[in-house]
Amino acid sequence: MTTVESDDWLSNLAKERADLDRSTTAERVADKLRDSVLAGHIKPGRQLNEKALGEALRVSRNTLREAFRLLTHERLLVHEYSRGVFVRVPEVADIRDLYAARRVIETGAVRHWDRAPEAARQAVRDSVALGVGRRERDDWSGVGTANVRFHQAVTALAGSSRLDEEMRRLLAELRLAFVVMGDSRVFYEDYLTLNEEMLAHLDAGQVPEAERAMLRYLDRAEEHLATGLRDS
Repeated sequence: MTTVESDDWLSNLAKERADLDRSTTAERVADKLRDSVLAGHIKPGRQLNEKALGEALRVSRNTLREAFRLLTHERLLVHEYSRGVFVRVPEVADIRDLYAARRVIETGAVRHWDRAPEAARQAVRDSVALGVGRRERDDWSGVGTANVRFHQAVTALAGSSRLDEEMRRLLAELRLAFVVMGDSRVFYEDYLTLNEEMLAHLDAGQVPEAERAMLRYLDRAEEHLATGLRDS
């Protein structure tokens, strides 16, 4: 077999190298913006200034627009014709859909507790301990961050990088709703206690009870957020 065909496809790929480099950079920019959403630093409804962001991140306008496209696909941003790009403000329908996905992922992940690596189980414990520590300092934004880590750690019990990535995206979108809710203490105060309850069940080997506790948690949080968005 000759190498002509191989040379042809390699040459074609080489022609696309510039687009590949730009796409890779755009993914990294999207990661940074997504992380800022997850941390609550970028508020729902905020317009993103291309010039300011491009200068801050030292990337081209084309790269930034590709990052915007990726995050729009993830429903974190929205492009409004003739106005620009904005951080998306979630609606009640979004909350219903997000929690439907979370029930499937997180209750399924809980069932992996007994066979998950000890390091994965310890990450769940550490996230609860972090939340408790933040509560003692009256740092309710920190409690919210610990809560996100808890649900990421629970998902990681399944040992699937794809599920980990999907949960990261779901939680980033949900963080937009958390910000709309306002007072972090009002929202997170009860949920840390529920996380402690789930962990106690897991450490006692009561996996079915932990799964039921997770469902109660998700049902309650869904209604809390949906009501808050309707009233906002």
